[in-house]
Amino acid sequence: MPDKDKKEPYIRRILKILGPGLITGASDDDPSGIATYSQAGAQYGLSTLWTAWITFPLMASIQEMCARIGLATSMGLTSLLKSHYPKWVLYVMVLFSFPAIIMNIGADIAGMGAVANLIVPRIDAAYFSVAFTFLLLGCIVMFPYHKIAAILKYLAMVLLVYFVVPFLAKTDWHAVLKATVVPHIEFNKDFLGILVAILGTTISPYLFFWQANMEVEELMEKQKQQKKTLIVSRRMFREMRTDVNFGMLFSNLCMFFIILTGGTVLYAGGIHKIETVEQAASALKPLAGNMAYYLFALGVIGTGFLSIPVLTGTMSYIFSETFGLQMGLDKKFHEAKGFYIIIGISLFAGLAINYVGITPIKALLYSAILYGLTAPVIIAIVLHICNNKEIMKEHTNSKRSNILGTLTFILMTVSAVALLYFQFFS
Repeated sequence: MPDKDKKEPYIRRILKILGPGLITGASDDDPSGIATYSQAGAQYGLSTLWTAWITFPLMASIQEMCARIGLATSMGLTSLLKSHYPKWVLYVMVLFSFPAIIMNIGADIAGMGAVANLIVPRIDAAYFSVAFTFLLLGCIVMFPYHKIAAILKYLAMVLLVYFVVPFLAKTDWHAVLKATVVPHIEFNKDFLGILVAILGTTISPYLFFWQANMEVEELMEKQKQQKKTLIVSRRMFREMRTDVNFGMLFSNLCMFFIILTGGTVLYAGGIHKIETVEQAASALKPLAGNMAYYLFALGVIGTGFLSIPVLTGTMSYIFSETFGLQMGLDKKFHEAKGFYIIIGISLFAGLAINYVGITPIKALLYSAILYGLTAPVIIAIVLHICNNKEIMKEHTNSKRSNILGTLTFILMTVSAVALLYFQFFS
């Protein structure tokens, strides 16, 4: 029998394959990430563009490992930690993940509200934040997994607006090419601090958990549609790698163009300090015009709708797997009440962050510190799992995966030490 997929146009086949990897990659460019990348461009011009291609293979290798874990074991990272590691390791991960994710959610909700207020100034940002919170909760509870996955998949396309913005301003493409291929490093606290922030924003621990769980969800959805238990084939692993690599490439290209926007518009316009996404959007208006302003602002809102379900879903998977609750975005509310209640608590806890004296900037700082502390530990665990034949069977790491994974571990460990040094000892 001829393979039907071979008759399909290449683009259509790729679009069919894209799923968890694309969603994970796109959700990494959340409003908090946009603020970090905008600050990098505004403060240092084009000097940090090279980080986009340095972080891509590292990010892709770790996310591929997490996806492979989900496919090979049909279990999330939390379940594997619970089954194969001392309980204290699991509880430390939960303890550090909970506040980090909540503060990330809070910063993203605040960013969405503030940017929506820029577009419609008559309505206070706080009202927008509350409305977005309820809208997100309603969509997550009401829609089954395949609908949520489709919505998130197409919401990822909103990031394409950041590919347009640099073309609306005067851009020296020769300088862009040079800054992209020739790394520039300044050995001072501020520049190294920006590099640490970019690294921490790009390689985020919550994405490791989400990626593994989404591969399991995707497999369960396929089994439900075909009404039979599927044997995970080599083809599934190939498609997973294509999905993950495309998703991480898309994520890093978006990061590249956001830094480029800050470098060509804000830095060139004399604006060197950007701390929030609304500041970045406001600064664009007089320098690049209304079109760039509205595209940038709408992109922030779109990425918030993409990333917050990922953050809340990750939180709920971690707690549900830890305490043995029924879980899954494919289940209805009455089938997994605890799972959806945790999502609701995560959303409203994130919203409340903005009313207890923790500003979005502080929330980003605290979450960055907690992510920085947990990332090396989780990466080490992922590497250990992926080299364990008892768990992974024939799907253990290749030499290439181990090299890239070890480099990522070393880089994230150095980043964590540097982050702590800059915050508490410098």
